[in-house]
Amino acid sequence: MTKNEYQPPYTITSAILNLVANISEAIGRLTVLTDQAKALRLRRVNRIRTIQGSLAIEGNTLSEAQITAILDGRRVIAPPREVQEVRNALAAYDRFEKWRPDLETELLEAHRVLMTGLIDDAGFYRRGGVGVMAGSQVIHVAPPADRVPALVGVLLRWLIASDAHPLITSSVFHYEFEFIHPFTDGNGRMGRLWQSLILARWNLLFADIPVESLVFEHQAEYYQALQESTNQTDCAPFIEFMLRMVLDAVTTAAPQVAPQVTPQVSQLLGVLEGDMGREALQSALCLQDRKSFSERYLRPALAEALIEMTIPDKPNSRLQKYRLTDKGRQWLQQRGEG
Repeated sequence: MTKNEYQPPYTITSAILNLVANISEAIGRLTVLTDQAKALRLRRVNRIRTIQGSLAIEGNTLSEAQITAILDGRRVIAPPREVQEVRNALAAYDRFEKWRPDLETELLEAHRVLMTGLIDDAGFYRRGGVGVMAGSQVIHVAPPADRVPALVGVLLRWLIASDAHPLITSSVFHYEFEFIHPFTDGNGRMGRLWQSLILARWNLLFADIPVESLVFEHQAEYYQALQESTNQTDCAPFIEFMLRMVLDAVTTAAPQVAPQVTPQVSQLLGVLEGDMGREALQSALCLQDRKSFSERYLRPALAEALIEMTIPDKPNSRLQKYRLTDKGRQWLQQRGEG
């Protein structure tokens, strides 16, 4: 089989084209705005978010604070396996910029680093059959183990030969990799790592943009997009989903986009946990005046898109509640790091 024979099935939709254009524009702004000092600070913050998000999808419960402690060499009281997962991920991202996404040897090496001490065959393809489960239901039966080396080889050759935009090729590779499911464990975190690696070869900023943390926040949609693509024999749904996550991650990655927040809005963001109604928020802030709360706290936070309504179509609903947006969470994190 020549390297140009294989073509993964995907359709370039108008939504995909628009997302590619918007991400390219946002990356251009971020490249111009991010100076070296802020980039170094962002690298640490975002790498921790990336690792926490990617491992949380796989069931790891460690917080960003605990991951930070491990990064700093401090002792953390947590399940040993979860600590090992974090240490492996930190080691993998330390080597991130050295790996080439088109080399099979480096793909296997990355899996060895990510999974050492967690499975017996870290760094080797699986030798048995495997299925992807959703609860007790099998939603995908991966190709037979004896076909895995050839399938991965064909996919890597396609990656080298493809002239599609890296935003598209990285998403297609991610989907095809999950379909093949080449390892006994660690396929999800490897697929997300390798998509980031492909993107970082296009623009180095992607080495430190926490796409994985947003995938974790939209985990159900992630698996749904994988399943829809398989059902349609077209990975356009997965491409669209991943590009939405990339766009959100790029948009919230720049420290310069953080708004100037009043003390009142800062207090509101500090007490907002999950979905909270007006009365609960006023109570948490020890406020009795509805008008003052609305004018000085609620409306400015909504105007800056730091919070959002749970029922946006009915702003005056008695069931209306409010929650943090990605932008609001980013602002809180930046304030905490300062």
